[in-house]
Amino acid sequence: MRHKKKSIHFGRDVDHRKALFKNLVTELVRHGQIETTEAKAKALRPRAERLITIAKRGRSGKITEVHAKRQLRARLNDPELINVVYDELAPRYVERNGGYTRILKTGIRQGDAARMAIIEFIE
Repeated sequence: MRHKKKSIHFGRDVDHRKALFKNLVTELVRHGQIETTEAKAKALRPRAERLITIAKRGRSGKITEVHAKRQLRARLNDPELINVVYDELAPRYVERNGGYTRILKTGIRQGDAARMAIIEFIE
């Protein structure tokens, strides 16, 4: 029985799934928006929004700056993007409490009929 089993496995084991979402979050921060399947976009949203929340907490002094940047480093593949999240994205959402991303459905992929979506940071 699947009682209290919330995560979607995407046909991957744990390590592969962690790497998949780490790569997706990294590319979302790098490009501002990415196109992926709708299911992956919905699973990616909490991870991406958590990055902004960590950076905001570090900037406000609730946690130290070093601790916030180390937490961001653990969730991103590219160390250069830590400063992008900390210095560019977090100040943009100071007045906003959550809801930093948007998912736009784009249609169906021709090869396998998967529902596609664009996930992006809100301006």
